Amino acid sequence: LLATPSFATNQANSCRSYCGNITIDYPFSLDYGCGHPGFRDLLFCMNDVLMFHISSGSYRVLDIDYAYQALTLHDPHMSTCDTIVLGGRGNGFTVEQWRASYFNPTPDNVFMLIGCSAESPLFQGFPGKHLPCRNVSGMGCEEYYDCPAWSLIGHKKVGSVYGSGPPECCAVAFEAIKAINLSKLQCEGYSSAYSLAPLRVDGAGGWSYGIRVKYSVQGNDEFCRACEATGGACGFGTDGVNQLCMCGSFNSTTNCDSGQIYIFLRIL
Repeated sequence: LLATPSFATNQANSCRSYCGNITIDYPFSLDYGCGHPGFRDLLFCMNDVLMFHISSGSYRVLDIDYAYQALTLHDPHMSTCDTIVLGGRGNGFTVEQWRASYFNPTPDNVFMLIGCSAESPLFQGFPGKHLPCRNVSGMGCEEYYDCPAWSLIGHKKVGSVYGSGPPECCAVAFEAIKAINLSKLQCEGYSSAYSLAPLRVDGAGGWSYGIRVKYSVQGNDEFCRACEATGGACGFGTDGVNQLCMCGSFNSTTNCDSGQIYIFLRIL
């Protein structure tokens, strides 16, 4: 009798897939049970368009940069250099509290809030501090005012002194207010831009518009590396919390080597 080790890993990579031309890999997934549990029910593929869904709404995913752990998102109701969208229709960016440790816009992402009320929390200050409008990574409203879109809405530049009325545009970093909620902030619209070094010098017309989000994998990274090193795919159990190594025809709480199957062949 010969004992031959066999690994049931022929379908271990079934979790990994594509949506259009975007690769879906750990920690993300399109199927429940695959990827990291903190990223479940997050991505959806509709007609080869990848969508990212959180509490503030749905965004089109333009890119997933696995090397730098970042996503680039697009909100169709977000203002750009060519178009100002008013009426509070934009999503902004707000994540569920339990996801907050996994997702945050990058430090070089500026949010420019447009047409905010004088009663907005932006101008009333937060407990213990006053929140000034300011540039973020060299990007701010002074440059944004030069965009052609402002000439279409009859832009009237307002002084920075709040006593003379709120500015038409207030640039903030996400970290300063933790959520971009147009209703709570009493704003008519917003724009978001980010810089990828080196920063372009041709003004707001050369900025990259969108929301650049840094993601962070919380939990046991060693578990996933050991799983993938043995031919498995990282996933999680029915409780939506505990990680599993998916090894084709079986799941393991460690790696695919621990689920080794011996097939006995009789030699005549």
